[in-house]
Amino acid sequence: MDVITWTGELACHLQTAHRWNREEFAERLGVHSQTVAGWHSKPAIVPRGEIQAALDTVYERALPPVRLRFAHLARPPAEAAAQALRVAIAIVLRGAEVLLVQRRDGGDLHWQFPAGVVKPGADPAAVAVKETRAETGVHCSVRALLGSRLHPATGVQASYHLCDHLMGEPANLDPAENAEAAFVPVADLTRFIPADRIYRPVLDALGASA
Repeated sequence: MDVITWTGELACHLQTAHRWNREEFAERLGVHSQTVAGWHSKPAIVPRGEIQAALDTVYERALPPVRLRFAHLARPPAEAAAQALRVAIAIVLRGAEVLLVQRRDGGDLHWQFPAGVVKPGADPAAVAVKETRAETGVHCSVRALLGSRLHPATGVQASYHLCDHLMGEPANLDPAENAEAAFVPVADLTRFIPADRIYRPVLDALGASA
């Protein structure tokens, strides 16, 4: 979403989307931390022009995961209820290996399963297959839906699709969002993604496949 005029509330959502504390956010904007505190206490306030420009810059430099979080936070409650953000996640198996991508999230790198945003009217299973191919070059087919949940880290509705590898070696085809793509041994998965961050049905399915 594009922001025409920043308010204190939208600025606070931008801070939350980046997962910065008030001091970190103030430093990025070149303002005093008390200014940020004022936005939290008076969300309707409209920052002055030079701060509007600084907020524009921080938003424009944000990586896609940050923009997704901001869009989810900034959506009006009625619209959020009607159009909850959905993603389709592909769990692609090749023998005893599973496909992962290393996401760029701010200054951090995190291993995750390939995923894509599901637009209204789209089939989540088709999105999982399409986004996997677009991100990694790997062709796959969906075997089963493992379930869905409200993702605890991002707050989006996530559906998990168990997929079979058809062809292709992983390559990083989306360097703006990812740093790497690779098949890793299922037995080593929790070395890449902590077990408490993996949807339980995914662990169960991979355990049965290992």
